[in-house]
Amino acid sequence: MTYREALGWLYARRREGGRGTHRVRALLARLGHPEGAFPAVHVLGTNGKGSVVAYLEAAFRARGLPYGAYTSPHLLDFRERIRTHLGQIPEREVVAFVEWAKEEAWEEPPGFFDLATALAFRHFKEVGVALAAVEAGVGGEKDATNALSRVALTVITNVGEDHLEALGGTLEAVAREKAGAIREGVPVVTGAEGVGLRVIREVARARGAPLYLLDPQDPLFALPAAPALRGRFQEGNARLAAAALRLLGFAEEVIAKGIATAQNPGRLERFLLKGVEIYLDGAHNPPAASALAREFSAYHLVFGAFPRKDVKGVLAHLLPKARSVRYTLAGEGALGRELGEPFFPEPWEALLHAVERAREDGLPVLATGSLYLVGALLKGLTPGPRPGSSPPDR
Repeated sequence: MTYREALGWLYARRREGGRGTHRVRALLARLGHPEGAFPAVHVLGTNGKGSVVAYLEAAFRARGLPYGAYTSPHLLDFRERIRTHLGQIPEREVVAFVEWAKEEAWEEPPGFFDLATALAFRHFKEVGVALAAVEAGVGGEKDATNALSRVALTVITNVGEDHLEALGGTLEAVAREKAGAIREGVPVVTGAEGVGLRVIREVARARGAPLYLLDPQDPLFALPAAPALRGRFQEGNARLAAAALRLLGFAEEVIAKGIATAQNPGRLERFLLKGVEIYLDGAHNPPAASALAREFSAYHLVFGAFPRKDVKGVLAHLLPKARSVRYTLAGEGALGRELGEPFFPEPWEALLHAVERAREDGLPVLATGSLYLVGALLKGLTPGPRPGSSPPDR
C-alpha cells in the first residue's frame, strides 16, 4: 500500500452511529492504550485552538522537551496533524497503521477522526513524548480526543456559535459539550464569556477543577513577548497559552520564546503575488469572521465554504469591507454557485481574478471561509502538490 492509497482509505472512513468516544476507546484498547503513556494539555473551544497549540508547541520546543502536537485540519498533507520533536509522523507509519486497521474486524467501525486520533496517540507513545498539546475536533465531552487519560491541564479558548447542529442547537448546549471535557481536579484556563463562562464555571466547580479566567491585568496571563502570529485576536490566544505554560511550571524565558516563535500556517498568513498582498485565513464561523474583518479597513474578498456552516452569518461580517467579492469551491463537497456570483469553480482562478482587481486600487486580497480553501490556494503559493484529497471531517 502506498501513502496515497492509505490516505484514500482513511478519508473514506465515515463515522457510523452517534457522536461519542466509544469507537476510539475500542481502537485504543487494541493498540495497548497509548493514550495513557503521556500527559497532555487538552485544548478546546470554538476558535483559536490551533493557535494556542502553536504557542504551546513552540515553548515545548524551546525547552527541549520530547513533545507531541495534534491539530486539525491539515492544509497540504495529512502528516501536518501529528507532529513531535522529531518532525511530522513518517509516511511509512501512516501506511503501516492503515494496513493494520483495514484488516481488523470492528463491531462499530471507527471513523476518520477516531483513526487519526488513535494514530497520533500511538505515535506519541512510540517516540516517547514527555508532554503533548492536543486540539479537540468538534465539541469536547464526546470528541475522540477526550479519550486522553492523563490530562494535565485543560484550555477552553472560548465558546461561540459553530457546529450548533452537532452540539445541541444552542450556545448553552455547545458550552456544556465543551465543558464536559473538564477533568476532576485538573486546572482549567479559559477566555470564555457570557453563557459559555457560566456553564464552564458551573462544571469546574462541580468537578473541583481550579478555574483561571483570562484577565490581561492578572500576572498569570502576562505576555512576556509580542505574539508571533498575526492579528489582534492573537493576543488572547497567546495570553491563554502563557498562563497554561506558567501553570505547568515553564520558565519565563521559555514562555517568551514560545510566544515569539510560534508558527501556525493558514491563519492570517501573508503572501505577495504580482505585487499584491494576499492574506489567507480559515475563518469559518461568525466570531472568527468578525475578528478577521476587524484587521482590515477594506479588501477584495475570495470566499468558499462548506454546508452546515453559518455562511450568512460569516458573510455578514466580511462583506461590509469587501470592495469586490468572488465565490469559489473550497474543496470536495463544498458549496458551489449557490454561494453567489461571480463564482469561480477553481480557487486559484478566483484568486488571480481578485489580484488583477486589487492591482488597480492597491488593496489586499483576503481569501477565507474554510481552511480547506486555504490549503487549495497554498498549492499555488508554495512548492509541491497536495497529497490526496480532503478528508470528510469538515
